[in-house]
Amino acid sequence: MIDFNQIQVLTFDCYGTLIDWESGILSAIKPIFSAKGHNLGEENILQLFAKFEAEIQQGEYLTYREVLKRVIQKFGEHFNFVVSTEELYALADSIRYWLPFPDTVKALKVLKQKYKLAIISNVDDHLFAFSAEYLEVEFDWIITAEQVKSYKPSLNNFTVAIERINLPKEQILHVAGSIYHDIVPAKSLGISTVWVNRRAGKEGAGASLPVVAQADLEVADLQTLAILSTGSED
Repeated sequence: MIDFNQIQVLTFDCYGTLIDWESGILSAIKPIFSAKGHNLGEENILQLFAKFEAEIQQGEYLTYREVLKRVIQKFGEHFNFVVSTEELYALADSIRYWLPFPDTVKALKVLKQKYKLAIISNVDDHLFAFSAEYLEVEFDWIITAEQVKSYKPSLNNFTVAIERINLPKEQILHVAGSIYHDIVPAKSLGISTVWVNRRAGKEGAGASLPVVAQADLEVADLQTLAILSTGSED
């Protein structure tokens, strides 16, 4: 059980938790496949994205813009089609248009009344700046992959966050939609976790690699977390 009265800071994954990244990914990649005459199902696109992204991020640190460029390159290699320069950057360029889930902004505003808020995200600073405009709350800490030169599920991203927040881990709660990127590493460091199961009712793990772990709490959306943790919807 989570004692919400003990929690002082909520740390959030951004993409897949606050921002609907799967819709964003598909909106950028599906037109490329259509242009090449390929008809690949959405779940297959997301599964390959998860595989390619993880492979690239496990190597030497690259900016997220470069990671996404190489993801598109891998799609081209995998399906044996040539990718134009514009197509190579279509995924990274699309991030500025990725929107929050319908419940995100209201829930963040409710949570901000009780807790300090932080972002721990696998992204470049300038790309997150686009998303921050949509989220409409001021985060007390923003920790990006670009700042720490590693990608979750690396423990480095979380240890840097803990150092910057400078509170006992018992007072920090990590909220995320990805078991692979977030729940597993956070739990391994003794941080309590909430899994926002954005894929409830869908098959597979979507744009994250499939792993099994048990969060301290599972919710279907952020509104549910806001009510449970504050007792208020407004």
